[in-house]
Amino acid sequence: MLKLAGARLLEERDAVGVRSVLDSDPVAACMVASRVEVAGVHPLRLGGELWGYGSKLDGLCFSGVNLIPLRGRPDAMRAFADRALRRRRVCSSLVGPAEQVLNLWAELEPQWGPAREVRAEQPLMVLSGPPSVAPDPLVRPVRPDELDIYLPAAVAMFTEEVGIDPSSDGGAAGYRARVAELIAGGRAFARIEGGQVVFKAEIGAMSRSVGQIQGVWVHPDRRSTGIGTAGTAAVADRLVRGLRRTASLYVNDFNIGARIAYRKVGFQELGSFATVLF
Repeated sequence: MLKLAGARLLEERDAVGVRSVLDSDPVAACMVASRVEVAGVHPLRLGGELWGYGSKLDGLCFSGVNLIPLRGRPDAMRAFADRALRRRRVCSSLVGPAEQVLNLWAELEPQWGPAREVRAEQPLMVLSGPPSVAPDPLVRPVRPDELDIYLPAAVAMFTEEVGIDPSSDGGAAGYRARVAELIAGGRAFARIEGGQVVFKAEIGAMSRSVGQIQGVWVHPDRRSTGIGTAGTAAVADRLVRGLRRTASLYVNDFNIGARIAYRKVGFQELGSFATVLF
Protein backbone atom coordinates (compact mmCIF):
# COMPACT_ATOMS: atom_id res chain seq x y z
CA MET A 1 0.00 0.00 0.00
CA LEU A 2 1.40 3.42 -1.00
CA LYS A 3 1.81 5.66 2.01
CA LEU A 4 0.71 9.20 1.34
CA ALA A 5 1.41 12.29 3.44
CA GLY A 6 -1.57 14.18 4.76
CA ALA A 7 -3.70 11.47 6.42
CA ARG A 8 -3.35 12.63 10.00
CA LEU A 9 -5.16 12.56 13.31
CA LEU A 10 -7.06 15.81 13.79
CA GLU A 11 -6.90 17.75 17.05
CA GLU A 12 -8.71 20.66 18.66
CA ARG A 13 -6.68 23.14 16.65
CA ASP A 14 -8.40 21.70 13.57
CA ALA A 15 -11.91 22.23 14.98
CA VAL A 16 -12.75 25.30 12.88
CA GLY A 17 -11.80 23.51 9.66
CA VAL A 18 -13.69 20.38 10.67
CA ARG A 19 -16.86 22.33 11.38
CA SER A 20 -16.53 24.11 8.04
CA VAL A 21 -16.41 20.75 6.24
CA LEU A 22 -19.38 19.42 8.22
CA ASP A 23 -21.42 22.57 7.57
CA SER A 24 -20.76 22.32 3.82
CA ASP A 25 -22.90 19.15 3.59
CA PRO A 26 -24.98 18.99 6.79
CA VAL A 27 -27.25 16.14 5.71
CA ALA A 28 -24.50 13.71 4.72
CA ALA A 29 -22.42 14.78 7.72
CA CYS A 30 -25.18 14.46 10.33
CA MET A 31 -23.80 11.31 12.01
CA VAL A 32 -20.40 12.89 12.55
CA ALA A 33 -21.62 16.45 13.19
CA SER A 34 -23.90 15.23 15.99
CA ARG A 35 -20.82 13.96 17.81
CA VAL A 36 -18.49 16.86 17.08
CA GLU A 37 -21.02 19.50 18.17
CA VAL A 38 -21.27 17.88 21.60
CA ALA A 39 -17.79 16.49 22.17
CA GLY A 40 -15.43 18.50 19.99
CA VAL A 41 -12.60 16.90 18.04
CA HIS A 42 -10.51 15.24 20.74
CA PRO A 43 -10.68 11.43 20.34
CA LEU A 44 -11.28 10.66 24.02
CA ARG A 45 -14.39 12.83 24.12
CA LEU A 46 -15.48 12.09 20.57
CA GLY A 47 -15.52 8.32 20.92
CA GLY A 48 -13.43 7.91 17.80
CA GLU A 49 -10.85 9.64 15.66
CA LEU A 50 -11.18 12.24 12.94
CA TRP A 51 -8.66 11.92 10.13
CA GLY A 52 -7.83 14.72 7.77
CA TYR A 53 -6.13 14.80 4.39
CA GLY A 54 -4.46 17.82 2.87
CA SER A 55 -3.67 21.20 4.36
CA LYS A 56 -7.19 22.47 3.62
CA LEU A 57 -8.97 19.29 4.77
CA ASP A 58 -9.64 18.11 1.25
CA GLY A 59 -10.48 14.78 2.88
CA LEU A 60 -12.25 13.98 6.16
CA CYS A 61 -13.00 10.59 7.74
CA PHE A 62 -14.37 9.49 11.11
CA SER A 63 -13.03 6.24 12.58
CA GLY A 64 -14.95 4.64 15.42
CA VAL A 65 -17.66 2.01 15.72
CA ASN A 66 -18.35 2.93 12.08
CA LEU A 67 -15.81 4.13 9.53
CA ILE A 68 -17.37 7.19 7.86
CA PRO A 69 -15.53 8.91 4.99
CA LEU A 70 -17.22 12.25 4.35
CA ARG A 71 -15.04 14.05 1.86
CA GLY A 72 -12.16 13.28 -0.45
CA ARG A 73 -11.04 12.16 -3.86
CA PRO A 74 -9.47 8.72 -4.45
CA ASP A 75 -6.06 9.91 -3.25
CA ALA A 76 -7.59 10.86 0.11
CA MET A 77 -9.31 7.48 0.33
CA ARG A 78 -5.98 5.74 -0.31
CA ALA A 79 -4.44 7.73 2.53
CA PHE A 80 -7.32 6.87 4.89
CA ALA A 81 -7.08 3.20 3.93
CA ASP A 82 -3.38 3.22 4.69
CA ARG A 83 -4.06 4.61 8.15
CA ALA A 84 -6.91 2.16 8.79
CA LEU A 85 -4.78 -0.82 7.78
CA ARG A 86 -2.08 -0.01 10.31
CA ARG A 87 -4.29 -1.37 13.06
CA ARG A 88 -6.82 -4.09 13.76
CA ARG A 89 -10.25 -3.39 12.33
CA VAL A 90 -12.64 -2.24 15.06
CA CYS A 91 -15.52 -0.85 12.99
CA SER A 92 -18.62 -2.92 12.27
CA SER A 93 -19.40 -1.12 9.03
CA LEU A 94 -18.18 1.39 6.48
CA VAL A 95 -20.93 3.94 5.74
CA GLY A 96 -21.36 7.37 4.21
CA PRO A 97 -21.53 9.09 0.82
CA ALA A 98 -21.42 6.39 -1.84
CA GLU A 99 -18.49 7.77 -3.85
CA GLN A 100 -16.20 7.95 -0.84
CA VAL A 101 -17.33 4.66 0.69
CA LEU A 102 -16.86 2.66 -2.48
CA ASN A 103 -13.48 4.22 -3.24
CA LEU A 104 -12.31 3.56 0.31
CA TRP A 105 -13.61 -0.01 0.23
CA ALA A 106 -11.72 -0.67 -3.02
CA GLU A 107 -8.53 0.12 -1.08
CA LEU A 108 -9.48 -1.85 2.04
CA GLU A 109 -11.05 -4.94 0.48
CA PRO A 110 -7.81 -6.82 -0.30
CA GLN A 111 -7.04 -7.01 3.43
CA TRP A 112 -10.44 -6.53 5.10
CA GLY A 113 -12.58 -8.46 2.63
CA PRO A 114 -14.69 -10.16 1.82
CA ALA A 115 -17.52 -8.06 3.24
CA ARG A 116 -20.62 -9.73 4.58
CA GLU A 117 -22.62 -7.43 2.32
CA VAL A 118 -22.04 -4.34 0.19
CA ARG A 119 -25.01 -2.03 -0.28
CA ALA A 120 -23.71 0.22 -3.00
CA GLU A 121 -26.80 2.35 -3.62
CA GLN A 122 -28.83 3.78 -0.75
CA PRO A 123 -30.77 6.92 -1.66
CA LEU A 124 -30.25 9.73 0.87
CA MET A 125 -33.57 11.51 1.37
CA VAL A 126 -34.59 14.75 3.06
CA LEU A 127 -37.70 16.57 4.22
CA SER A 128 -37.44 20.25 5.15
CA GLY A 129 -41.12 21.15 5.48
CA PRO A 130 -44.25 19.61 6.96
CA PRO A 131 -45.00 16.05 5.78
CA SER A 132 -47.38 15.55 2.87
CA VAL A 133 -49.51 13.02 4.75
CA ALA A 134 -51.18 13.33 8.14
CA PRO A 135 -48.88 12.20 10.98
CA ASP A 136 -50.15 9.29 13.06
CA PRO A 137 -51.32 10.89 16.34
CA LEU A 138 -50.76 7.61 18.20
CA VAL A 139 -47.01 7.60 17.51
CA ARG A 140 -45.27 9.04 20.57
CA PRO A 141 -41.95 8.97 22.42
CA VAL A 142 -41.35 5.67 24.20
CA ARG A 143 -41.20 5.92 28.00
CA PRO A 144 -38.25 4.43 29.93
CA ASP A 145 -40.60 1.98 31.68
CA GLU A 146 -41.60 0.63 28.24
CA LEU A 147 -38.12 -0.64 27.37
CA ASP A 148 -39.13 -4.30 27.64
CA ILE A 149 -42.09 -3.67 25.34
CA TYR A 150 -40.01 -1.77 22.80
CA LEU A 151 -36.89 -3.94 22.79
CA PRO A 152 -38.31 -6.98 20.89
CA ALA A 153 -39.40 -4.70 18.05
CA ALA A 154 -35.95 -3.08 17.97
CA VAL A 155 -34.29 -6.51 17.82
CA ALA A 156 -36.67 -7.63 15.05
CA MET A 157 -35.94 -4.49 13.01
CA PHE A 158 -32.16 -4.88 13.37
CA THR A 159 -32.29 -8.56 12.48
CA GLU A 160 -34.38 -7.92 9.35
CA GLU A 161 -32.25 -4.96 8.24
CA VAL A 162 -28.74 -6.18 9.00
CA GLY A 163 -29.22 -9.96 8.95
CA ILE A 164 -27.80 -10.51 12.43
CA ASP A 165 -29.59 -10.74 15.78
CA PRO A 166 -27.95 -7.96 17.85
CA SER A 167 -28.62 -9.88 21.07
CA SER A 168 -26.64 -12.95 19.95
CA ASP A 169 -23.00 -13.75 20.76
CA GLY A 170 -23.04 -11.81 24.01
CA GLY A 171 -24.42 -8.63 22.51
CA ALA A 172 -27.71 -8.53 24.41
CA ALA A 173 -26.61 -6.24 27.23
CA GLY A 174 -24.87 -3.75 24.93
CA TYR A 175 -27.80 -3.54 22.54
CA ARG A 176 -30.28 -3.17 25.39
CA ALA A 177 -28.17 -0.31 26.77
CA ARG A 178 -28.08 1.40 23.36
CA VAL A 179 -31.87 1.16 23.00
CA ALA A 180 -32.35 2.38 26.57
CA GLU A 181 -30.12 5.37 25.76
CA LEU A 182 -32.27 6.29 22.75
CA ILE A 183 -35.42 6.03 24.85
CA ALA A 184 -33.94 8.11 27.67
CA GLY A 185 -32.97 10.78 25.14
CA GLY A 186 -36.53 10.99 23.78
CA ARG A 187 -35.40 9.71 20.40
CA ALA A 188 -37.32 6.42 20.19
CA PHE A 189 -40.89 6.58 18.90
CA ALA A 190 -43.60 3.96 18.66
CA ARG A 191 -47.25 3.19 18.28
CA ILE A 192 -48.09 0.66 20.97
CA GLU A 193 -51.34 -1.31 20.93
CA GLY A 194 -52.27 -3.88 23.56
CA GLY A 195 -48.78 -3.92 24.98
CA GLN A 196 -47.20 -4.56 21.56
CA VAL A 197 -45.25 -2.27 19.25
CA VAL A 198 -46.89 -2.05 15.83
CA PHE A 199 -44.69 0.79 14.51
CA LYS A 200 -41.32 2.10 15.62
CA ALA A 201 -38.63 4.50 14.48
CA GLU A 202 -35.77 6.41 16.04
CA ILE A 203 -33.82 9.61 15.58
CA GLY A 204 -30.41 8.00 15.47
CA ALA A 205 -28.30 11.14 15.10
CA MET A 206 -29.19 14.79 15.49
CA SER A 207 -27.02 17.79 14.75
CA ARG A 208 -28.06 21.39 15.24
CA SER A 209 -29.63 21.43 11.77
CA VAL A 210 -30.43 17.82 10.76
CA GLY A 211 -31.98 14.76 12.37
CA GLN A 212 -31.48 11.32 10.85
CA ILE A 213 -34.34 8.85 11.13
CA GLN A 214 -33.40 5.19 11.47
CA GLY A 215 -34.87 1.85 12.47
CA VAL A 216 -38.27 2.28 10.82
CA TRP A 217 -40.21 -0.93 11.39
CA VAL A 218 -43.81 -2.11 11.13
CA HIS A 219 -45.15 -5.26 12.77
CA PRO A 220 -45.57 -7.96 10.07
CA ASP A 221 -49.31 -8.18 10.75
CA ARG A 222 -49.75 -4.46 10.03
CA ARG A 223 -47.68 -4.03 6.90
CA SER A 224 -49.20 -2.62 3.70
CA THR A 225 -51.84 -0.79 5.77
CA GLY A 226 -50.32 2.69 5.66
CA ILE A 227 -49.27 2.63 9.28
CA GLY A 228 -45.59 2.91 8.34
CA THR A 229 -46.19 5.97 6.15
CA ALA A 230 -48.21 7.81 8.80
CA GLY A 231 -45.79 6.75 11.53
CA THR A 232 -42.76 8.00 9.61
CA ALA A 233 -44.63 11.25 8.97
CA ALA A 234 -45.12 11.61 12.73
CA VAL A 235 -41.40 11.26 13.47
CA ALA A 236 -40.46 13.55 10.58
CA ASP A 237 -42.99 16.13 11.77
CA ARG A 238 -41.44 16.01 15.25
CA LEU A 239 -38.06 16.80 13.69
CA VAL A 240 -39.19 19.48 11.26
CA ARG A 241 -41.80 21.39 13.23
CA GLY A 242 -41.02 20.35 16.78
CA LEU A 243 -37.23 20.41 16.73
CA ARG A 244 -36.64 22.78 13.79
CA ARG A 245 -34.39 20.33 11.95
CA THR A 246 -34.29 18.95 8.44
CA ALA A 247 -35.41 15.32 8.56
CA SER A 248 -33.20 12.85 6.72
CA LEU A 249 -32.85 9.12 6.20
CA TYR A 250 -31.22 6.68 3.82
CA VAL A 251 -32.82 3.55 2.45
CA ASN A 252 -31.74 0.50 0.47
CA ASP A 253 -32.43 0.93 -3.23
CA PHE A 254 -34.07 -2.50 -3.38
CA ASN A 255 -36.62 -1.58 -0.68
CA ILE A 256 -39.14 -0.26 -3.16
CA GLY A 257 -42.04 -0.23 -0.68
CA ALA A 258 -40.14 1.94 1.79
CA ARG A 259 -38.99 4.33 -0.91
CA ILE A 260 -42.56 4.78 -2.11
CA ALA A 261 -43.74 5.39 1.45
CA TYR A 262 -41.04 7.99 2.10
CA ARG A 263 -41.89 9.82 -1.11
CA LYS A 264 -45.53 9.90 -0.02
CA VAL A 265 -44.42 11.52 3.22
CA GLY A 266 -42.65 14.18 1.15
CA PHE A 267 -39.02 13.06 1.31
CA GLN A 268 -36.92 13.88 -1.74
CA GLU A 269 -33.68 12.24 -2.84
CA LEU A 270 -30.63 14.41 -2.21
CA GLY A 271 -27.76 12.01 -2.91
CA SER A 272 -26.62 8.48 -2.32
CA PHE A 273 -25.06 6.61 0.59
CA ALA A 274 -23.37 3.20 0.56
CA THR A 275 -22.76 0.71 3.36
CA VAL A 276 -20.27 -2.12 3.70
CA LEU A 277 -21.24 -4.59 6.44
CA PHE A 278 -18.61 -6.74 8.14
